[in-house]
Amino acid sequence: MKQTSTKLPISLALLTCIVCAFGFGLIALWVSDHQVRHFDQEIISVIGQLESPSMTRVMKFFTMIGSGIPVVIIILMAMFVLYKVLGHRRELLFLAAGVLGSVMLNTILKVLFQRARPEIHRIIEENGYSFPSGHSMTAFSMYAALTFLVWKHVPSRLGRILLIVLSSLLIVAIGTSRIYLGVHYPSDVVGGYFMSGCWMAACIWFYQRYEERRMLSLRSKSQHNGLHK
Repeated sequence: MKQTSTKLPISLALLTCIVCAFGFGLIALWVSDHQVRHFDQEIISVIGQLESPSMTRVMKFFTMIGSGIPVVIIILMAMFVLYKVLGHRRELLFLAAGVLGSVMLNTILKVLFQRARPEIHRIIEENGYSFPSGHSMTAFSMYAALTFLVWKHVPSRLGRILLIVLSSLLIVAIGTSRIYLGVHYPSDVVGGYFMSGCWMAACIWFYQRYEERRMLSLRSKSQHNGLHK
């Protein structure tokens, strides 16, 4: 079966990293200066109109799969497939670095900004600071990393489109659930997406740089050995 390359232009990954870093910087500035209240209130008002018992159950489900034990299970299953089934050890390290790095980065940023969580109409209770959303960052990093790694094993264009759509829907649903349940402002979620986008683009950039150098090294050794036969 023919495989499709996962490779993205390195310049595109670097550009994405810069754009996302700039986007996060703007959101962080607006949050710090309290200039984002109108945006937050408008989005909260729109999402609040969707409230119903069935919608609450759906949103609790998406929040559940966005952190904690479900995330650990998904990551461990992915690592098992990468290591035991596909034999992709470098990809395993990429996945671990992407997700764990995102979690650590979120922890640092929360302490740095110390934004209190919303107090209006909480459906569930959460502790800790609000900005940026940890669920949003974890979901973005995990599903973006998995999409990047699975991409080359999907042979058809339709399959790759469906992969991106499914990953995007999961990321958006998990972020939206945090707003719906009253534990995050919309700007927390958007800021989380921007920061994880920056982090994952940087991870992809470093990963592809490493892979290029590794392939050049292997090609050089192969040519060297061929000359000495």
